[in-house]
Amino acid sequence: MIACEYQPGLEGIPAAQSSISYVDGQKGILEYRGIRIEELASKSTFLEAAYLLIWGELPSKNELYEFQEEVRLHRRIKYSIRDMMKCFPETGHPMDALQASAAALGLFYSKRALDNPQYILEAVVRLLAKIPTMVAAFKQMRKGDDPIRPRDDLSYAANFLYMLNEQEPTPLEAHVFDVCLTLHAEHTINASTFSALVTASTLTDPYAVVASAVGTLAGPLHGGANEEVITMLETIGSVDNVQSYLEERLQRKERIMGCGHRVYKVKDPRATILQNLAEQLFKESGTDKYYEIALELEKAVEEKLGHKGIYPNVDFYSGLV
Repeated sequence: MIACEYQPGLEGIPAAQSSISYVDGQKGILEYRGIRIEELASKSTFLEAAYLLIWGELPSKNELYEFQEEVRLHRRIKYSIRDMMKCFPETGHPMDALQASAAALGLFYSKRALDNPQYILEAVVRLLAKIPTMVAAFKQMRKGDDPIRPRDDLSYAANFLYMLNEQEPTPLEAHVFDVCLTLHAEHTINASTFSALVTASTLTDPYAVVASAVGTLAGPLHGGANEEVITMLETIGSVDNVQSYLEERLQRKERIMGCGHRVYKVKDPRATILQNLAEQLFKESGTDKYYEIALELEKAVEEKLGHKGIYPNVDFYSGLV
């Protein structure tokens, strides 16, 4: 028998080598296909970034137009899927609803043609197009309202917000959300990607793969952490309470949600981008209470924990925007 050393959380154990993204945790660098995340966030839309991740290069003007049209074509969901979602409990979590709905797409569109690259690409586009519609539909139906139809004249991000909030977003709101989608699109072999890789390795359908990844993403130690950040800021309540809150958490050896990362030992570059966007957003809206608390908490965390390599990660500001 070969002796193996147990590593909690598989820390330090390579599961695979990613050619899609690159992270340097010591320098705070994140790249998609060799392009820095700062450049993508400032110069490209989410669908351009998605195209880059799927095909390996940024699209030409014509390629982007065709890709956008493909996504628009598949935005709507079948009435049978809507009927299924109406049976979900009102108290259900949106991530649970998304996981179930993503898996259900396989009942309607699966061809099990896993040796056909074209089928795989069609499934990817269909998921990309329908996920916003399903998430927004669940929000409306849990209130007893009918889902809002997608609008073909709006961008991917603007349409998502429109279906969620029943009103067209401002250009800044749409831009901020679009950048958020880009920042969360890829991050080497994180927990949800690892889950997707394991599921895909069994040669199951792409819809099951995404459902598996969504289930992993929903956890409070992964994608669900941004919800915990908002709860934390609400609990703190005021800038004046930041120091005492932090001291109490540290004394009890409890996590500071949205801070620390297994890879980054400096501030997460995505957090820096989101911080700047949050400032713009709150200046436009005129409400910045939680933003001010977040700034003060970041400062306090850096003073007390920076020497341990604990800084804000992407979840720290994503919950705010």
